[in-house]
Amino acid sequence: MKTVKISLNSIDKVKSFVNDITKFESDFDLVSGRYVIDAKSIMGIFSLDLSKPIDLNIHADDAASEKILETLKPYIVG
Repeated sequence: MKTVKISLNSIDKVKSFVNDITKFESDFDLVSGRYVIDAKSIMGIFSLDLSKPIDLNIHADDAASEKILETLKPYIVG
């Protein structure tokens, strides 16, 4: 599992993020405080506090992780 910080501070960013990660078979969790939601769930994402960066857990092997991280570059912070 890999964890990266991402920023989804606009509605358009959330929509394009969900479109990007639904292309992958792997599982993704977004963690904000004590809340953990499926990152492929647009409704779940809107239930989080998006004013600050949130953790994205990527449940994939190393080969898949590289491709996923490349796709998610526009959202990754720090």
